[in-house]
Amino acid sequence: MRFALSEDQKLLQDSVTRALEKLSPLERVRRFADEGQATAPDIWAGLTELGLPGLTIAEDHGGLGLGLLEAAIAAEALGRAVAPTPFLGSAVLAPLALTLAGSPEQQALWLPKLAAGEALAGVAISEPIAGARDGAGVQAASGRLSGKTLFAIDAVGADVLVVADRAGGLHLAQSAQAIAQMSSIDATRRLSELTFDGTPAEPLASNQALERLRDAAWILLAADTLGAAQAMLDKAVAYAKERRQFGRVVGSFQAVKHLCAEMAADLEPARALVWYAAYAFDHAPEEAPLMAAHAKAHLSEVGRFVARTSTEVHGGIGITDLLGLHYWFKRIGLNRQLLGGPERVRETAARLQGLVA
Repeated sequence: MRFALSEDQKLLQDSVTRALEKLSPLERVRRFADEGQATAPDIWAGLTELGLPGLTIAEDHGGLGLGLLEAAIAAEALGRAVAPTPFLGSAVLAPLALTLAGSPEQQALWLPKLAAGEALAGVAISEPIAGARDGAGVQAASGRLSGKTLFAIDAVGADVLVVADRAGGLHLAQSAQAIAQMSSIDATRRLSELTFDGTPAEPLASNQALERLRDAAWILLAADTLGAAQAMLDKAVAYAKERRQFGRVVGSFQAVKHLCAEMAADLEPARALVWYAAYAFDHAPEEAPLMAAHAKAHLSEVGRFVARTSTEVHGGIGITDLLGLHYWFKRIGLNRQLLGGPERVRETAARLQGLVA
């Protein structure tokens, strides 16, 4: 039994990582954040050439037909580069919703466009998963949606929207009454508030699609945090090797060594957890909900520890905009809360195990 990535998966990892080094250097990320750009079409175009939009879409619809583990590998690379580009909603969750619950007509219309990068899809599923805030929630009746939904993913510039109602049903809408950008700590991604007022929408088949979307989202958010935390650890180690104090590099001091070792010790086993959760999603579906919850909750805690400790290793410069470490710090922070904080996710895990009523 193999407990490592295959050669093809390693090739995917290397290809995405190298592409992002060129497409999304820190200067490009900073420009996206400072100028308040809605999208980064140059980065998305480069990733489209790699086939990332169609990563999980079946070959019959023009995609690569790969699994969630490959999507997690890509998400880890995107988190490592804090890439300001759509992926979670448009390339994974929306295709998954269409594959699981879409009609043949809906699949034939949208999946080839999404696979080719010719269309973007937004996903709004926060309320039934993470709980409603500020009176948010969408009602569905007679093929129309009403209400508002918060924290929609990849909805800016989207050609189609996958929307969950309060009862957990999924719907396909080509527009919303209004799409307002929401403020968050993470300037590398755009979250939206969608408002519906009798907006026409096509229902997707009623099954357990929402739960599968939740599990996939939790795993990919954990993978994104894994990549961002690894980048922060690498930056801390590199800084400790070159920064000199009292005539010595600070990495030679025992206290700094311990900080770096603790980050590495916490982060390395988390990688196996994320990879197995992604593997289980496709190959051990009975385990997937619990593994997804464990991955999301655990990486939320490990990511926060690494983000804080890496900043401490850098000293005062760690909190400056000049260094840019805060982009990774804030990305980890948003991942922690998006679609449910660790406390709520652990409650779900407890229910799955029958530990609470």
